[in-house]
Amino acid sequence: MPYYRSTTFRFIAVTLAVGLPLSANALNTATITASSLSPDCIAYRVVGICYWLFCTPLGCSVKTSSKIHHYVPDAVVSSYSTTGENPWTEVRAMSSANASAQGGGDGSAGISHENDLAKFKNADVIGHPGGATFSQFAGQSGYSCPGAGQLLMPYFLSTLDSVAWRYNIPELVFPESVTPGMREIGSRAAGNLWGAVYPRGGFLHGVDDYKSAAVVAQRAGDIVTRRGQAHVYQPLLGSKRDGYWPAGPLKESDASTGKWQELMPSQSPTCVVFPNNAVHVQSPRGDYAWALWRPYSCCERKGQIFLGSTDFAGASE
Repeated sequence: MPYYRSTTFRFIAVTLAVGLPLSANALNTATITASSLSPDCIAYRVVGICYWLFCTPLGCSVKTSSKIHHYVPDAVVSSYSTTGENPWTEVRAMSSANASAQGGGDGSAGISHENDLAKFKNADVIGHPGGATFSQFAGQSGYSCPGAGQLLMPYFLSTLDSVAWRYNIPELVFPESVTPGMREIGSRAAGNLWGAVYPRGGFLHGVDDYKSAAVVAQRAGDIVTRRGQAHVYQPLLGSKRDGYWPAGPLKESDASTGKWQELMPSQSPTCVVFPNNAVHVQSPRGDYAWALWRPYSCCERKGQIFLGSTDFAGASE
């Protein structure tokens, strides 16, 4: 159920973001943009060769270009407790509280022995603001691939998805929701289970607030990177074309489908998947945000007709 397709809404979103004041203790657009200059997250490499048929009035010849593969920061995914208070200050007005989305936070006092603490997180998926800066940075290595994310586009706002996000309708009865071990982030056997992807809503149980927020972020990313989901959202997907292979569905714990760069409560220069053994800083307000980096492959057009590509041995997309 896609929404907000018009250029008019994009204009309104950008106007809201530019017009709001900044808070020194909050995440802001300048900080997010600077975070996109991450060699670890981009992981730029040449993975193969593309072949093009180039024709002139004098005849045709086959031209080649390098096939490259790298990650692009497509979106910022915020996972936060208080409805209407996205930690990314400039876009807060996009997801204000409404009649069907008001409360949030923990379901009890959070006493240490409460191993089944009910938590609720809002989630927003908004187009990463660092596109131009990132393109210039990536271009230093040669040719670069465009991502699917559009500047400040709201791909998912949980305040507008209340039926699915707050009541888990209809996903509460999906096989992924009722089958233990299916679509989980980590595993019980490995001792690193953070939570389940389904049902893809804002409620979950757990003591660790960081891990709970990460699970919610993964759920939001899972929704927007697929088409035809039972949620109110805009798909964050590119279209395959000659010499361009966009990212597909996000899959938990699989870096080849996407990875996360922490932006708040602390900013990280590296990208990871969930679960991981990194040191996790707990936010006192329950506010978290990550940049979602997605993998793309492409090659520079060298002719009128794309003939195909060859990947180097050991190179994967």
